[in-house]
Amino acid sequence: MNPLQWLNKRRHDSLSQEQRQRCEQLPNPQALDGTALKDTRLVVVDLETSGLNVHRDLILSVGAVVIEDQCVDLGSQYECTLYRENHQVTESILIHGIAPSAIAQGVDAADALLDFMTFSGECVFVAFHAAFDQRMLLRGLRLDLGYKLRHKFLDVAEIAPMLYPEANLPKGSLDEWQAYFGLLNSQRHNAAADALATAEIMLILLARARSSGIRTLAELNSKLRHWRRLRQARIGSI
Repeated sequence: MNPLQWLNKRRHDSLSQEQRQRCEQLPNPQALDGTALKDTRLVVVDLETSGLNVHRDLILSVGAVVIEDQCVDLGSQYECTLYRENHQVTESILIHGIAPSAIAQGVDAADALLDFMTFSGECVFVAFHAAFDQRMLLRGLRLDLGYKLRHKFLDVAEIAPMLYPEANLPKGSLDEWQAYFGLLNSQRHNAAADALATAEIMLILLARARSSGIRTLAELNSKLRHWRRLRQARIGSI
């Protein structure tokens, strides 16, 4: 058994029987296959964390909304602040604004992440700059549940410039894409609000994808891989 497997087993064994049962009953992920985009459950997620170090920092808050049937299901949202023992205040509080008192009253991390993964179900995750959220969620699930994340992620920060090259947004921040599409968000750096803002942009992108003939997850993934290769080639030629 390699060290990572041993750590996962140790974390899993530290859970209560109920938590272990819930963990074992978590649904399988949705593959990036021939499933039609319109039939795919997309869970748009945003994490607020204790910092930006994916090897050290912890998830403090999770916000998520669901896109189904080509619309945001406002009746299906997830928002939770996680309890972290001996949480130390860092400069990141200036960004996420989560007070130590909120962390002290938060939900047990294992229960919160179990609730979130149960809520998410058989889905594809969507995030803005998804690599960070994916790595933080991967680490959080491993540390708090001994669970290996296998869900796929789609990155709005990649899909947007691919489908809207005419926007010509060099930095391409969430704020810039909101402004480009004429969207408003008065609560930036709140996990639930940022997830909703990202979902609104994703709806616009899904409409552009349909008009471009992109109908399935596999087609979107293939288009993204091709776009990444072209972008890397352009960067390499500079």
